[in-house]
Amino acid sequence: MTDKDKLRPGLYIVATPIGNLGELSPRAADILSRADVIAVEDSRVTATLLRHIGARQPMIAYHDHNADRVRPDLLARMGSEAVALVSDAGTPLISDPGYKLVRDARADGHYVTTISGPCAAIAALTLAGLPTDRFMFAGFLPSKSAARTAEITELAAIGATLIFYESPHRLAATLKALAEGMGNREAAVTRELTKKFEEVVTGRLDDLAARYADEQPRGEIVIVVAPPEPPAPASAQDLDTALAAALATMRVKDAAADVAERLGLPRKQVYARALQLREDGD
Repeated sequence: MTDKDKLRPGLYIVATPIGNLGELSPRAADILSRADVIAVEDSRVTATLLRHIGARQPMIAYHDHNADRVRPDLLARMGSEAVALVSDAGTPLISDPGYKLVRDARADGHYVTTISGPCAAIAALTLAGLPTDRFMFAGFLPSKSAARTAEITELAAIGATLIFYESPHRLAATLKALAEGMGNREAAVTRELTKKFEEVVTGRLDDLAARYADEQPRGEIVIVVAPPEPPAPASAQDLDTALAAALATMRVKDAAADVAERLGLPRKQVYARALQLREDGD
């Protein structure tokens, strides 16, 4: 490799296929072929990808269990070498420790760039047929029941489509917990995205939990859950009941303001009804 062919020293965040090797972009293949070293989650997985593009770059394992120990060496190498960062599949930093390497590389003044590409969370979102104007990636839920329940309770109030990663052996329990904690929302279970046996199953959380109660699918799984449905508008009876309680302890103006905020109704409408109720009661 000539100096002209050498990459600029620094960190290259490279998205790799989530299944189908044909997803690897020409730019990603070029960077991986010319990097001085590649930081990988599993060298066996990345070796398959490198063979696909005819590259034999050296690899260094970088994952949850060794990241703190390996990171200083990678940062030192960025001063004179091009370090590529990949995950086993998809875009690095999504549910892996890569963000610390990016943060420290920037702090040390190294060049940092990203080679964008596949991401299982986004791929699942596009297939789910659920609202995409607002969404949140929630990663893996805790494995312990109490912690999982607490996190689901916290997430349930968020007005956005939620995206979770999950393993096959935990799928049924997670779907059941989501249904119990969020109500029977619309959802999708996607599996083996971009691969030969890609599967997308949609339905209500209760139905999906029942489907997978006795079936443990294989492969990588992404769960997509619809946002909470908007509350039903307050009825005239709801308004009168709330106003009657508020007027017992508040002035008309204050009672109207309080009820309007709680029920999500126009303040003028609530104030007019409060005046009528007060007059009728006098």
